[in-house]
Amino acid sequence: MLEILYRDDNLVAIHKPSGLLVHRSALDAHEERFAVQLLRDQLGCKVHPVHRLDKGTSGVLLFALNRESASAMSRCFELGGVEKRYAAIVRGHPAEQGCIDYALSRRHDPAERIPAGTSDAPQDAVTHFRRLAITELPHRVDRYPSSRYALMELRPVTGRRHQIRRHLKHIAHPIIGDSTFGKGQHNRLFQQLFGSQRLLLACTRLAFTHPHTGVQLTIAASPAEDFTAVADALGWSAALTSLSAGPDS
Repeated sequence: MLEILYRDDNLVAIHKPSGLLVHRSALDAHEERFAVQLLRDQLGCKVHPVHRLDKGTSGVLLFALNRESASAMSRCFELGGVEKRYAAIVRGHPAEQGCIDYALSRRHDPAERIPAGTSDAPQDAVTHFRRLAITELPHRVDRYPSSRYALMELRPVTGRRHQIRRHLKHIAHPIIGDSTFGKGQHNRLFQQLFGSQRLLLACTRLAFTHPHTGVQLTIAASPAEDFTAVADALGWSAALTSLSAGPDS
């Protein structure tokens, strides 16, 4: 049973667990469970995804309950009308706050195919970040005798494919558990120390103007238990709590 965070006659939001695909994908052809299918069966009606979360990312995922609402919300996301916030556990100690302004191409792998007629020119991509907590563990990874990690809040302004993951790799602070853009040694350390088998990235908030009522709507969720367990083990319980109470600017 999926956790329902919000529902009205036009929209429904769930707390997507890590490891669940939003919809069927050729990249995960073996998967048989999808958020679209599970939510449709749970509600007994058709649902329309209006944005995406990567398979490994947990958190707030929004659907529309009719085509009109789906079209309106898809445009809202495309035009930057949705404020998005994420929490991530990353390698290293990033700056206390900053902005990553780094254009991203449609493909992140030279072997990846893009649709015919689609340009691969880099697209503008901007992500604001805030560092919430840091730690240093007495474990050697690479050439250093200890290993540094941080809890971050991220606010992507644009919505490029894998934007947060690629931006954090770009500034040399990849997300723990990211098998594509991260560091295997650090991922394995978190598996050994905390039993973490997931990408430590979670969408904690979506805020937007409701397409039918015009009311400002905020849908928030604390990170899932498997994310929170790692943060607690690192002594970041208070910092994680402050995430939902953070500044709006």
